[in-house]
Amino acid sequence: MAFDGIVARAVVHELNERLKTGRVVKIHQPHKTELVLGIRAHRQNYKVLLSIHAQYARVQITNKNYENPPEPPTFCMLLRKYLDGAILENVSQVDFERIIRFEFRSRNELGDEVKLTLIIETMGKHSNVILVDSLSGRIIDAMKRLSPAMNRYRTVLPGASYVLPPNPGKLNPETATPEELLSVLDFNAGKLDRQLVDNLEGFSPVLAKEVLHRAGLPSRANLIRAFTEIQMAICNQDFRPQIIRHPGHKDDFHVLDLTHLPGEKEHFDTPSAMLDTFYAYKAEHDLVRQRTADIGRLIANEKKKNERKLQKLRRELDEAGAASRYQLYGELVTSHMHLIKKGDREVEVINYYDEQQKPMTIPLDPQKSPAENAQNYFRKYNKLKTARAEIEKHIQTTEKEILYLDGILQQLEAASLKDLDEIREELEVGGYLKQKNTKIRKSKPNRPEPERYISSDGTLILVGKNNRQNDYLTTRLASPSDTWLHTKDIPGSHVVIRSNRVSETTLHEAANLAAFFSKARQSSQVPVDATLVKHVHKPNGAKPGFVIYDHQKTVYVTPDERLVTQLKKNKEKTAEQNAET
Repeated sequence: MAFDGIVARAVVHELNERLKTGRVVKIHQPHKTELVLGIRAHRQNYKVLLSIHAQYARVQITNKNYENPPEPPTFCMLLRKYLDGAILENVSQVDFERIIRFEFRSRNELGDEVKLTLIIETMGKHSNVILVDSLSGRIIDAMKRLSPAMNRYRTVLPGASYVLPPNPGKLNPETATPEELLSVLDFNAGKLDRQLVDNLEGFSPVLAKEVLHRAGLPSRANLIRAFTEIQMAICNQDFRPQIIRHPGHKDDFHVLDLTHLPGEKEHFDTPSAMLDTFYAYKAEHDLVRQRTADIGRLIANEKKKNERKLQKLRRELDEAGAASRYQLYGELVTSHMHLIKKGDREVEVINYYDEQQKPMTIPLDPQKSPAENAQNYFRKYNKLKTARAEIEKHIQTTEKEILYLDGILQQLEAASLKDLDEIREELEVGGYLKQKNTKIRKSKPNRPEPERYISSDGTLILVGKNNRQNDYLTTRLASPSDTWLHTKDIPGSHVVIRSNRVSETTLHEAANLAAFFSKARQSSQVPVDATLVKHVHKPNGAKPGFVIYDHQKTVYVTPDERLVTQLKKNKEKTAEQNAET
């Protein structure tokens, strides 16, 4: 996957078509690597995402809602000062580099017209957003400041002149001639795809491989023919946004037709729609993973500690299994006391409890009398008998604890940003984390909000993303006649279909949600149990999220991210329709 220069060119074309002459109405910075500009253009509101994430850097129009921090960061406040109400005059790209310029017209505090340029450099770990005064070329500020000590080539600090990143001197793929391309390629050196990336602006490895695939045999004529096809598509802006999904490999996307990649292709009307779908879970999941790294390590360590404890308890249980043997020894010593005298180290007796009455050798303590040896064995028997019952209780408690911790780890994997506070609060209440921000928590609404989806036939499906949501959804929100689903013997979300008449299609889609938001997300043919809510019960004193159920039937589904995305879109579409009416 790559937000390369060609994808950036398609996005710039889309942004100019939809946003030009629009006015900036909102500016938010939900995360230190993300900005969202609200722009109203042509009687519509748009959200433009500017991401400088090291792996997911991109620019696009998004339909996703982002959670904003209570206090806006400093750079966000600066942009509001300079760009709030500004008119977007143009969006451009620096050659075919991954550098996009938003050119604004605004007014300063004195009412004088000023021109500002917001430059987004989507270049991996070197990505940045920089606000520049267009007339002077001076930097007003940047999301990531670079001092001369950090970068000897250029300084990115307020007041410094803006300097473009180093120019690698590559060929422009839109204007390069066949002769120019052949002059920079060495057919004898091999690795032609790498050479294409190194010598053509905007070319990513996946696009270079596409050229070689279209060329077939890598002769000069074939290569020029294949490159010309790609060049014509770029010149004519014949963009075909698509995501290629091939099982066993990472998904890919591009705005040009990729014929060399196997798998199913999903086409989109715009590059932004493609990017929104592709990054629907990836970018947020990565952000959640960063924010929950400390919690994940703590819970994983707690789980390992309990697993070691369980192994020890099972060894002790095996030892406690010798209790019946000590009882037998005590009874046989008592009945054969006439054969034993103090100082004996063992005695051979007939085991009359055995049908064949085989002889048995019993070890003795030579320092004890026969009666004391018998009493010693009875004491061991009683001690192990009591210990066995306690050990079995501890084993059950430890197994439940491991299951609970496994569920927390799964919930951290599937959590969205808004779910994290509830998970953290649950762990604080459970004593796994130190409690903090109690005053802030008391001011927040205490009612959990399960995720909402709409099935293909319009039925509401609710998904609990953590234990608080699961408990609230199953024990308070759902009706007895609703259908409840959960992966069979696998940690995962509670899913409820809010209807007393459930079609096979809706049942299958809800089961897919249950499998997708479970530990078995990457598996196939995942078993999912379905039953009515009235058959689901929470035992007294049970851990958060734990329930028991019966009268279930099991269906098998393979988690499908595209289906989950579609069910989410159905919900958003229904919400828009309700708002219009």
